[in-house]
Amino acid sequence: MTDYQEEQNNEIEALASIYPDEFTVLSTEPHCFEIRLKSDNADEDDEDTVVQATLQVTYTPTYPDESPDIEVTFSSNLDDEDLTSLLNLCQEQAEENLGMVMVFTIVSAVQEKLNEKVDLLKKQILEEEERAEEAKKAKEEAEMAKKFVGTPVTIETFLAWKSKFDQEKTSSRKNLDSNEDSKKLTGRQLFEEDNTLDDSEVALLDEGDNIVVDESLFQELDDLDLDDELDEAIGEDD
Repeated sequence: MTDYQEEQNNEIEALASIYPDEFTVLSTEPHCFEIRLKSDNADEDDEDTVVQATLQVTYTPTYPDESPDIEVTFSSNLDDEDLTSLLNLCQEQAEENLGMVMVFTIVSAVQEKLNEKVDLLKKQILEEEERAEEAKKAKEEAEMAKKFVGTPVTIETFLAWKSKFDQEKTSSRKNLDSNEDSKKLTGRQLFEEDNTLDDSEVALLDEGDNIVVDESLFQELDDLDLDDELDEAIGEDD
């Protein structure tokens, strides 16, 4: 006859030794305890990759000939689908190991499942980072391409541009002609506007008393026989 109580006590003692920091007895009648599990391949500095689960195990009176009751009382980074998968895994392991103590086997399978979840999370995070980097690069390339792509030219846009261009050209030409006309002044206008001409003549008159005439320039005129030269010029004409 199987001594269920003894087998249960022996397993509890073994589990306490294997998981000294993770194992906690909750009650002895019936035997109930919990084991806190944590993924061992996570980045400790990255909470998004740390996966945890706490299994609460309650022995039935005829355990290990029947499955224990197992619940997940705490978890992190596990969704409802993950929790359902863990419970199904525990049930499968229990059924495969009926007749022998099985908690260590169940806990080991759960631990492996947590590690797989970490690998999946790391992969998802890496893919998200790559998608974000690709999106950033695509945005930068699109912005760069805009600098080299002008507005598509159609008949309508060309005619609108030409009309505007012709108007601006005509306006510019009018302004230029107006400026040229304003720059062209008559002699009278120049005289009337340039007061320095008046001032120069007045200055000469004011300085008239001081003009010195070189009389030697006119001495040769007295030696000339202007009348004879005039007669000769008239005779040649005749």
